[in-house]
Amino acid sequence: MIVTCSQMQQIEAAAFARGVSAADLMEAAGRGIAGVVRQFFPKPGLLVLFLGKGNNAGDALVAGRELQRLGWRLVARLTCEPGQMKTLPEEHWFALGSDVEPCPAVPEFQGPVVLLDGLLGIGATGPLTGVMRGLAAEMNDLRRTRHASTVAMDIPSGLNGDTGEPCADAVEADITATVGQVKAGLLADQALDHVGRLALVPLPELQPGGEACGREIISPALLRPLLPCRRFGMHKGQAGRVAVIAGSRGYLGAAVLSSLGALRGGAGLITLFAKPGAYDLLAMKLPPEIMVRPVAEYTEALEGFDVLAMGPGLGFAHEDEVLAILRQATQPVVVDADALTILARHDLGEMPGPRLLTPHPGEMARLIANQPGWSALDRATLAETFVQAHPGTTLLYKGSRSVIATAHLPSRFNTTGHPGMATGGIGDVLTGLCAALVAQGMSPHDAASLGSWLVGRSAELCLAGGWRSPEALSSGDLAEMLGAAFNELRAGCW
Repeated sequence: MIVTCSQMQQIEAAAFARGVSAADLMEAAGRGIAGVVRQFFPKPGLLVLFLGKGNNAGDALVAGRELQRLGWRLVARLTCEPGQMKTLPEEHWFALGSDVEPCPAVPEFQGPVVLLDGLLGIGATGPLTGVMRGLAAEMNDLRRTRHASTVAMDIPSGLNGDTGEPCADAVEADITATVGQVKAGLLADQALDHVGRLALVPLPELQPGGEACGREIISPALLRPLLPCRRFGMHKGQAGRVAVIAGSRGYLGAAVLSSLGALRGGAGLITLFAKPGAYDLLAMKLPPEIMVRPVAEYTEALEGFDVLAMGPGLGFAHEDEVLAILRQATQPVVVDADALTILARHDLGEMPGPRLLTPHPGEMARLIANQPGWSALDRATLAETFVQAHPGTTLLYKGSRSVIATAHLPSRFNTTGHPGMATGGIGDVLTGLCAALVAQGMSPHDAASLGSWLVGRSAELCLAGGWRSPEALSSGDLAEMLGAAFNELRAGCW
């Protein structure tokens, strides 16, 4: 569920009333947070614990204890003397003893430096002041000047947990490991640069009663049951036939990347449709597993395929054919890039089959250009408003926190990815990947959810072990890492 801070406090109170101890919850939360740090920073380094007086400090100390056992060096920046902490964090501090070093400043260190934000929890309100503000500003400065990585626990200090409004010097986290349930403010548009990558640490003791709200985050727990499981006797025809309609002279790479996305997403048969002017060039560029078919009319793809993926690098020379496909195809169509721009120039109307639209913000602005007031909506509300107005359409509104919306289904927020994905071609890979997932039997809503998570996790894996950096990541790298992302989902990661 996505909850307010008050609802989260009620969930915790109900757990305590059932006999769950605060000490046990702190142990579970701290171990989960340590697991998040291990996933993103597999090589031990320097862990800097930024500790307030409250129980968030206790969670941080438990996480620090677990990571210290794996070879991490612990230092601490304190807002008060340890004896002024609440009872549980004070006990954890003295239990660590000499394993944690209080320090007046973060020392120089060769290797990963991770800042663990344990200053404030969801009970804090109002602006940061005094030493709290100073330490939050210090974290932000270390992140910018020394390229340390910040992991916020539950919620970044200084961020309003309900509205997502940051106060002055609010912590800018690379990763937020939120405990139990996702707090509503973490998903607000204005919170994005403070929350970073969102990881949910689930605790069975903190499961709410009642009905879930109409939105949810995309997590491995949600996705694993959706992932197609192949029968031993499955053959390529049962893995789906995908037609890719993409690419034109000068934009051939988009067709290659979309086809690679479909290939690495598990489609059984992939055919790229090419006009005569681009056919010879594309036939030389594509992997041998992908068929390239020269066509006079793109509408030839209307027969014999389970899913169509259309738009990347397509250009506008054949607008009538693109519109004909959108208005005639009874099978699902994944619509991206130039096909979205063409669609925006015309009335969407009623279409005979499911349509998965994958706009980035610029394309979304073109799609809603004739809808006064829609541009002022937040991303999630805009996506929901759009699909309500266009039945049969699923919207994957791309961004650093992609939103998936379909009428009468819970909207979903993606959690994976990093700023290295700010490079061309990743949306093309996503288009082919989503088409492959739909071809294997997933609904557009579920395919968009799984595809978004996989693309983001693939980008994260490209950085693991120093194989790539955010600056050096390419969309081709990401496509080649999709298999590892599938495997991580099955194995269970954050």
